[in-house]
Amino acid sequence: MRIGLLAVALIAFAGLGLALYRSDAVQLNRPDPEKFPIAGIDVSHHQGEVDWARVAEAGVAFAYLKSSEGRDFRDTRFEQNWSEAAKAGIPRGAYHFFTFCSPGAAQAAHFLETAPPAPDALPPVADVEFVGNCTEYGELAKVRDELEIFLRAVEQAWRVKPILYLTPESLERVIGSELTGLPIWIRSVFSQPGLDEYRGWVLWQFSDNSRIPGIAGPVDRNVLRPGLSLAELTRPAGPGRRGL
Repeated sequence: MRIGLLAVALIAFAGLGLALYRSDAVQLNRPDPEKFPIAGIDVSHHQGEVDWARVAEAGVAFAYLKSSEGRDFRDTRFEQNWSEAAKAGIPRGAYHFFTFCSPGAAQAAHFLETAPPAPDALPPVADVEFVGNCTEYGELAKVRDELEIFLRAVEQAWRVKPILYLTPESLERVIGSELTGLPIWIRSVFSQPGLDEYRGWVLWQFSDNSRIPGIAGPVDRNVLRPGLSLAELTRPAGPGRRGL
């Protein structure tokens, strides 16, 4: 009986903890705004309709918007988010979820059709992660080769180095020691990455449960590397780094 009651209590405690986390009552990371003054969000159709005027009033400094996935999926809210974020005066960029089971050239063509180069936009992003991806990709070396094809095509079209959005796992297993000339956007929602970790990352996703006026549910939050400006994201990678 006691073991049963303990199990019920643990389940209830875990449920409460999850509810508090999803409601933004619990934040594992709270970057110091003096050290990380430039903070933004990334959104997709999962956030529903966004009131970008209220988002801007809340002090959001930039936004990345999901445009596409794989070779044929278009985010249903991308065009509206792209237009409305611009009207609200929020610098914005487009990101593509790179799937492991589609050719890089086909994904690049789809992304560039959905999010063609825009002179006022932040650099394009390739979202590379295992969560939500296909599982029949075979060897990760082949995935890396296709990703490089995608990145080359996007860089050629946009004339700026794409940013790689990575989890520590995808950085280690997919990227490895390759593609060292590209900026890194690292996901780390449980701890703050050191400035010398993850190849000197330029963006850090510190939360996936934040609440922002103008967005109904939880949203991802990000900060720019200290001392870096949004304009500098469009510059080539630093000295000594090999590009594509």
